[in-house]
Amino acid sequence: MVSSNESVLSSTIITESNYNRVEELKAFDETKTGVKGLVDSGLAKVPKIFIRPPNELNQKSDSNLTNFEIPVIDLQGDHQEVIDGIRSASEKWGFFQVVNHSVPVSVLDEMIKGVIRFHEQDDEVKRVYYSRDDKRRVRYTSNFDLYQSKAANWRDTLTFRMLASDPLAPVEMPEACRDITIEYGKQVTDLADALFELLSESLGLKPDHLKQMNCGESCTLVSHYYPACPEPYLTLGTSSHTDPSFITILLQYDIGGLQVFHQNHWVDVHPTPGALVVNIGDLLQITSNDKLKSVEHRVLANHVGPRISVASFLTNRYDVATKPYGPIKELVSDESKFVYREISMKEYVDHFFSQGFDGKSGLDTFKL
Repeated sequence: MVSSNESVLSSTIITESNYNRVEELKAFDETKTGVKGLVDSGLAKVPKIFIRPPNELNQKSDSNLTNFEIPVIDLQGDHQEVIDGIRSASEKWGFFQVVNHSVPVSVLDEMIKGVIRFHEQDDEVKRVYYSRDDKRRVRYTSNFDLYQSKAANWRDTLTFRMLASDPLAPVEMPEACRDITIEYGKQVTDLADALFELLSESLGLKPDHLKQMNCGESCTLVSHYYPACPEPYLTLGTSSHTDPSFITILLQYDIGGLQVFHQNHWVDVHPTPGALVVNIGDLLQITSNDKLKSVEHRVLANHVGPRISVASFLTNRYDVATKPYGPIKELVSDESKFVYREISMKEYVDHFFSQGFDGKSGLDTFKL
């Protein structure tokens, strides 16, 4: 017996005749089952809403590069060497991996399992959390920019917006991953505090400088589920973008696919057991006055899956009025003048979400 979801998908998405993109997007969205719902329906072809232009896909051959490796930093190493390593990686790559970071491997493993439990439970349970209302602090959806993007990404997402000053009530969180998300959130924000101290020192500032700016007041935990794709050469798991954060801490597991754009090449960030990936976001590039780099990255689709990742975006609050942000005055001189104007968090966030993942950094908008 064919389910109502499958009927809608087969009549509106799978059929090639009388193609109407807006109707296809709505049909996909209204199922509230995401990309996993497509795969579960037995879909053998990638629907048109996911197919990307050839110019976005023809660089995949670069994924075989072996002469570039993302820096790996041992946080338990010599303090000055750690600072120097973070400075170099943040200036040259915008990305690095950290090991010996104090987050127990058992917590990392259970977080991955929790994400799988949520996304692989009954559709009716997940639908309760499905929403496109960005004011909801807990929501499940597929493609936050579904109606803005030129092509959808092959992934589903569960998002938690955690605030240090206003903790989420456990009852608001899905039972399938509630306990581990609370624990992982505590662990990753502690790690973020340590990283902000190291980044402050790498910029020649006092260790508490970035923390005093409330750079980690908000931690948005984004759990991605990338199902196996029948035609991965036609789409992407996540299209090219930079991050709307000061820093992002990423847990990726087993199946690779993350790539960083470095020296005009797409370079693989291979999953390293027990490691966490850290990258510089747009807000830290602005406040560091271009000293630290927020770089484009993407995720490839894959024949095998699911691929799981958990990204923690560290920012200050953007739901309330805060003082404007701009380059840190101590980092500005006659030789290094102001690159960016001051902006409010709301202005930055509104701009980011209005653009979606369009493959371009929005930083130029805020340059002087």
